[in-house]
Amino acid sequence: MKRASANNQESILSDIEPAKAIIKLAVPATMALLAKAVYNIVDTAYIGMLDSDIALAAVGVTLPLLLIMVSVENIFAAGAAVLAGRQLGANDKEGANRIVTTIVGLSMLIGICLCILGIIYMEPLLQAFGASEAVLPQAKDYAFWMFIAALFNLPAQSLNCAARAESSVKISSIAVISGALLNVVLDPVFMFSWGFDMGVEGASLATTISQFVTFGILMWFYLGGHSIIEVKPRYFRPSFSLVWSVMSIGIPTAVIQICLAVATSLTNIAAKPLPDADLIIAAYGVVQRLILIGCYVVMGFMQGYQPVASYAFGAKDEERFHQSVRFALKGSLLLTVAVAAVYILLAQPLILLFNRNPAVVEFGKWLLISQVAVYPAFGLCYMMTITFQTIGASKMGLLLSMIRQGVFYIPFILFLPRVFGVSGIYFSQPAADVLTILLCVLLIKPMKKTASKMMDKTGKRT
Repeated sequence: MKRASANNQESILSDIEPAKAIIKLAVPATMALLAKAVYNIVDTAYIGMLDSDIALAAVGVTLPLLLIMVSVENIFAAGAAVLAGRQLGANDKEGANRIVTTIVGLSMLIGICLCILGIIYMEPLLQAFGASEAVLPQAKDYAFWMFIAALFNLPAQSLNCAARAESSVKISSIAVISGALLNVVLDPVFMFSWGFDMGVEGASLATTISQFVTFGILMWFYLGGHSIIEVKPRYFRPSFSLVWSVMSIGIPTAVIQICLAVATSLTNIAAKPLPDADLIIAAYGVVQRLILIGCYVVMGFMQGYQPVASYAFGAKDEERFHQSVRFALKGSLLLTVAVAAVYILLAQPLILLFNRNPAVVEFGKWLLISQVAVYPAFGLCYMMTITFQTIGASKMGLLLSMIRQGVFYIPFILFLPRVFGVSGIYFSQPAADVLTILLCVLLIKPMKKTASKMMDKTGKRT
């Protein structure tokens, strides 16, 4: 039975038409990521029920920390997905076992380091990310359990992406959705007076417990022998070449998150000298969590695309690879247009779900609209970053990962708010997105040519 399931999973990657294979893998991956978004949305919604703008601002300033930790997770996760996918495509199951086991082991060690260092340096980090004296105590309460969660979030994300690489998306969905549903139940129990009355800290603790459950389900799947890829101690073989390969693949994805964290922090800092600074920061924290839902829709689609493209690349099947690229390019643009339309049309009602303060709602409405005004820039840039990762063109992947929220956004957010006030914050993202689209369009043809050249170096498989 297990062998039949494994054969079926591999046939998705090798035999089914690329567009259908991508959709088949993307739908459950997207559902799982949207369930993951529930963590952020539910926390924000319940914290909004505390009727405290300071509490919302406290969660808002922890977002850069969350994004940095996610970026570290993505280094290992992207490495696991791409390298394992290539090995399976090349029919090297032993190599896939060794890669995934080693990456999971290393991610556990890094998780321990992140937890310890994060707790030690928590206060200066939060202050650097825009926490005022009024906001800092509750921000520390929320951040503490975020750092504890790093102990198992890092290996869980690596296991999750390994499951995608072998097209075992069902267990990935079950693990993430189970944790998300548990978070919905536990949040009020830990937060409100009829439960443990822990407030903001209770929301973070509930999320940490729920994420541990996700990790436990994935460990059961791999240690119980239900997967194509085996995770066993004898396959743990760290080496410089493997670590370098993981870093070169994963860093572009991580840099996207790091740039987003820097952009969020700089936006909070840009808002601090303005009137109603804490209200703007509270609104921006809500908006960023809504934006994560849009990001997860695109990322889920890319999680369907990446294993199909990686397998085709590993198998030297150039035609199938380029079919996958074309479909992913069109799909990412359509999805981002759809997400932008929803957010623009429903901007005010969405903010009202989390806060009733008229000032916060007004700031939040325009912040949300500005974030998605040219949102196809994100879909195009992310799709191309994933493609360059897949073919091993790490320098181009790194460049693309930096441009939208790094190279282009940072100068705008540093300059425009000083001249135009809060309107400068509104205009910074659209300006960066226009430049991002222009650069990405110029790089589409070079991306396809680079993929063909790299496959031709070793010749096509017969």
